[in-house]
Amino acid sequence: MEPTLPAPTMADSNQHITDTVVRETARLRNFIRRRVADQGEAEDILQDVFYELVEACRLPEPIEQVGAWLFRVARNRIIDRFRKKKEVSLHDLAGGDDEDGSWLEQILPGVDDGGPEAAYSRTLLIEELQAALEELPAAQREVFIAHELERRSFKELAAETGVSVNTLLARKRYAVLALRERLQGMVDEFNL
Repeated sequence: MEPTLPAPTMADSNQHITDTVVRETARLRNFIRRRVADQGEAEDILQDVFYELVEACRLPEPIEQVGAWLFRVARNRIIDRFRKKKEVSLHDLAGGDDEDGSWLEQILPGVDDGGPEAAYSRTLLIEELQAALEELPAAQREVFIAHELERRSFKELAAETGVSVNTLLARKRYAVLALRERLQGMVDEFNL
């Protein structure tokens, strides 16, 4: 008969949380600051992420791949922040001035293109995109957001999550197909 290990004590759990916070704070802070312009808001998001870590550590199920879990929580908090804003800028969501032309940028009219009609069309499409993203399976949604909006490479995502690049590519492809189908009517309606 195998001996059973005693349940971790509260002190063990607290030490695990402390070690994780010390190890991940700098990377997580940089990740958030690259995506959130307001540094105070970035710090609030960081604190929210660590609060969720503490709460999750109280649950009986352990967190697997804590680093990846923290980044996923941070990404979700950032997305929540953008949802609450009335005017969402794709440039802000994308996190930079990359000019490689993502699928999303191809369907959305530019901020300066076409005046008020284009701005209105853009707002409607972003709202529809947010609703469509919520309907995607979580794995597809996370890959789409990480690659299209956060401009992270598949190689980086594979290293962070432990999922193969081919699997990530397939998830993104399914997400794009589903989003394209969902948004095509609006794109046609606005002649984009």
